[in-house]
Amino acid sequence: MLTPWLTPLPLVAILRGLLPEESVAIGQALASAGFRVLEVPLNSPRPYDSIRRLVDALGDGYLVGAGTVMTPAQVDEVAAAGGRLIVMPHADTVVIRAAKARGLVCVPGVATPTEAFAAIAAGADGLKLFPAEQASPKVLKAWRAVLPPDLPVLPVGGIAPDTMAPWVAAGAQGFGIGSALFAPGLDATEIERRARRFADAWAALATPPQESAA
Repeated sequence: MLTPWLTPLPLVAILRGLLPEESVAIGQALASAGFRVLEVPLNSPRPYDSIRRLVDALGDGYLVGAGTVMTPAQVDEVAAAGGRLIVMPHADTVVIRAAKARGLVCVPGVATPTEAFAAIAAGADGLKLFPAEQASPKVLKAWRAVLPPDLPVLPVGGIAPDTMAPWVAAGAQGFGIGSALFAPGLDATEIERRARRFADAWAALATPPQESAA
């Protein structure tokens, strides 16, 4: 359920601190830059209101939901607001199963292979390698040798346009982008500028280098 949303731009916008009043403008700026997956962490101001506004403004062509989801009750609130994505900082299988029972896309946070395989068994649609600063591309490469090859693994934490390449080489299928993309107080113009930098960096990684003519 997650993989189609990661094509052609497998970057998740993490909008921690987003205000409902600015959510539509920020969402449209991200959409203009090619982002299709937007996450409003639940420790943001009135997050369910922001999710509802983003869903209404962007429509079915975008996967909008919540991050920092900790309980099944919060899963229900996200679904009631129209959200279809549950992102977690941890791998609580009770929350994962609650999300899947609701028919939502679920991406739990994992930091060890044990957590990763428990999350997969519970129905996770992808894995959030979090915090990425605690791991390394070498760690991800070792994980990829044993994880299902078609299961997206998205490093989250400290990702910048110029730090993605080693992760992609190690097997990352995308990234969650937080403060390097969005921070409270930035306007939609600046968010779109940052978003395009990330989109351009991904496009450069995805484009094979051209051989020079003989």
